[in-house]
Parts: sequence; structure tokens; C-alpha cells
Amino acid sequence: MLFNSIRFVLFFPLAAAGSFVLPHKLRNLFLLAASYFFYMCWSPRYALLMLFSTLVTWAAGLLLPRAKTARGRQWVVAACLAANLGVLVAFKYTGFFLQNLNALLAVFGLGAVGQGFSVLLPVGISFYTFQAIGYTIDVCRGRLAPEKSFCTYALFVSFFPQLVAGPIERSTNMLPQLKTPRPFDYDEAKAGLVQMLWGYIQKLVIADRLALLVDAVFAAPGQFGSLASALAAVFFAVQLYCDFSSYSDIAIGAARVMGFRLTRNFNAPYLSASIGEFWANWHVTLSNWFRDYLYIPLGGNRKGLWRTCLNLMIVFLVSGLWHGAAWTFVAWGGLHGAYTVASRLSGPLRAGLCAALHINRQSRLHRAACVLLTFGFVSLAFVFFRAASLSDAAAVFRGLLRWDPAPFGGAGFEGLGIDAADFWVGCAAILCLFITDLLRKKRGPLTPLLLTKPLAVQWAVLLAGIAAVVVFGMYGAGYKEVPFIYFQF
Repeated sequence: MLFNSIRFVLFFPLAAAGSFVLPHKLRNLFLLAASYFFYMCWSPRYALLMLFSTLVTWAAGLLLPRAKTARGRQWVVAACLAANLGVLVAFKYTGFFLQNLNALLAVFGLGAVGQGFSVLLPVGISFYTFQAIGYTIDVCRGRLAPEKSFCTYALFVSFFPQLVAGPIERSTNMLPQLKTPRPFDYDEAKAGLVQMLWGYIQKLVIADRLALLVDAVFAAPGQFGSLASALAAVFFAVQLYCDFSSYSDIAIGAARVMGFRLTRNFNAPYLSASIGEFWANWHVTLSNWFRDYLYIPLGGNRKGLWRTCLNLMIVFLVSGLWHGAAWTFVAWGGLHGAYTVASRLSGPLRAGLCAALHINRQSRLHRAACVLLTFGFVSLAFVFFRAASLSDAAAVFRGLLRWDPAPFGGAGFEGLGIDAADFWVGCAAILCLFITDLLRKKRGPLTPLLLTKPLAVQWAVLLAGIAAVVVFGMYGAGYKEVPFIYFQF
């Protein structure tokens, strides 16, 4: 069930109303049933995988306090990780591993070992698997007591607003909320609906419109020159941000309507002045997950500079592979790892150059230049994220270096399958997004600020937002709901 579908528009008010009308003792059971219904709208059988992950991690949590030794607790965690990651690897990476193994065997003239099984990737499996694994590790580390109620824990894993594409919630944040009675709060519900509206604007007005040009260029990357390739790279960076941020905003807003506070997942990442700052503001819950459960256990930055660089590369390569079973994602993760390592190693050199050239590193001009440079590096890396193959990515990079006097195939915007209106509306939307992020960076979240204004101002802004979705949203003959990009992960 997509957030941008009629089914969700009908489903969500019923789910929210039921969570308030029913007694607290029945609320979690109702929301659990609603969450599994929400997930089974894609495929009922894959709900069994989520149930399996839930049962294994819940049982592991109960077993951990009974293990009398550290070695015993390690065995419990290892078995839990093996079961959960085994399912994830089997469904997400078997075909990728066999494909590359067969290619290697072919080099030596050996026969293929098989093609694996061809199935659709279960929606959201990477997200709920990481969330469940995080709970087990937190219990092992003593950060919280095991959850004895299976219903409460199962709802933590499957809570429908953030089930499919995050935020990846921590048990220490979510489980206490699930145990606390939450009566209807008008102000919280209104704030949640405003955040959902902003999410729909990002998805329907910006992301889906920018996808028109992006899809056209990446479908035939070798046919376009520098301008079209550059626009496609920049538009995809914005499209991905709006698409994923929109899902997070709708999820956070929907949860807030029902009285729950989810973790903020984006904080104006394209206003970051370095790659490190970018990752502190982009997909925050995943970045924090890798930091706490992979980077720090590897040693973090406690074992010297070169070990720190190695740990960073490992984390980014794993992050790339988490996003998808393809070498394009590995290349994307590796490139970000290289960016981060280069930033670490070149820090003293950059500081010395700025001092020698009398550049004020605290000035707005210097920060603006760093922001533009960071956005450029991030956009280039996202070419690998979007391309269907490494060869397609290479074709886009070649296009960036090739001047073309007829950048859109000699037929204006129509050469890309779009009209001028879509292009300029997309550009205007990007400008509005940039201004909004600047305001959020300067003043904090805008929803609380809006709700302090006079009622007339609130209604004017809300009606303008609704009008933007109705007038500029991507609809029309033959339009189908466009799935969120991160559903495939």
C-alpha cells in the first residue's frame, strides 16, 4: 500500500481513529493488525518473513538475561544475527553472488553453479531486519530490558508508518511510547498532518516531476551531452532527496497524528559543507545505525588514523551493498568512503592552504563554496546510484565531458520526452525546496513555527500547499502511483 495511493487515504484515517477509540490494552493489538494488513497489501506470504524476524529477535531478547556468561550472550546474538542476516542475504543477494561467481568460473572455463531463485525482493526487508537486530544488540549491551509482551514488540518491528522505508527506529525510543497511553492531541494531530502535506508536496510536485528528465537521460545515457547529463545528475540528486525525505515526512507525520514521535531522518543535507556533515544530515537513522553497530565495534577512530580510514571504507562499502545487490551500489558506497577518507587525510593540508591564502574558513562565502562543492561530489556519486549498470554510469560521465550544441537531441525539451512547463515547474520547485531548507536550517522545524502564527496565516499556508499538490502534482491520463525509490531496498 503506497502512501500516495487512494487505498492509504482511506486506510490511514481508520487506523488513526481506531488507535484512539479503542482502550489502551487493545490499541497495540489493533495497530499490529493494521500494520500487518498494510504490509500484506504487497504480498501476504512475505509477512511470514517479518514474523520470523520478529519471533527470532524477541526470543533472543528473552534468552540474553538467562545467559550466565559473556560467551553465552555472544552465542545468542550470533545465532540471532545469523538467522536474520541469512534471510536477508538469501532473498537480496543470492542472485548477485551467483551471477558474479559464475562470471569468475567462466574466466577459468568452468561451468555455472546455478542461477539461484528468482523472487521479488520483500518490501522493506532491509529496514525491519536492521531495526530488529538493533533491538537484540541493545538488550545484549544492557541499554534496555527485554520486552516481554510479544504484541508490543511485534508492533515495534512492524509499525506501519515507518515499516517499509524507515526511519529505522531504536527500541529505546519506540518501545516506551508503545507502552504509554496516548489520548488524542489536537495540536499534535494538526502538526502531523502539516508534515504529511509537506511530504506529499515533495513526492508529487518535485520528485515525480524531476523523474521525467532523469528517466529519459538514464534510459539512453550515451545519447546526451554535457548539459543534459549534468541536469540529469543534479535532478536525480534532488529527486532522490525529495522522494526519500517525503516518505520520512509522511511516516513521521502519520505517527505524530497517532501520538508517536519518530526520529527525524533528514536535516537539509544539501546545505552541508563537507561529506561528513552530509552524512550527519542524510538518512540519519541509517547513518547512526552503522556508526553504533558496525563502525564503533570495528574500532571506530580509537586505533589510529589508518585504522580509522579502513573502518570508514568498510562501513561505506557495506552501506552501498545494503542499498542494493549490484556493483553500482558498491561503487557508490566506495566513492563516499573515498570522499570521507580523503577529507580526513587532507584536513591539515586544506587548513594550511587556507591560512597561506588568507581565506577565512568561517566566512559565509567560504561555506557557500564548500556547500556547492559538496553537492557536486554527492551528485556525481549518485550517478552510480541511479545507473542500471557500471557501463551506463560510465556513459553518463562521458556525456558530462562531451559538449553537445543540441543538448536535448535537437528537439528542445521534447527530446527528453517532457515539455518546457514540466522543466520550469521542476526548477521552481527546487528553488522553493532550497529556500525551505535554508529556513529550517536557520530557524529549526517550520511546522511548530507555522502553528504559532494567526489562524488565518495557518489556513492560507495549508490551502496553498493543498493547491500545489492538486495543481502541480503528477496526475493525468495513464498516471500510476510511482513507488518510493527506497522501497526497493
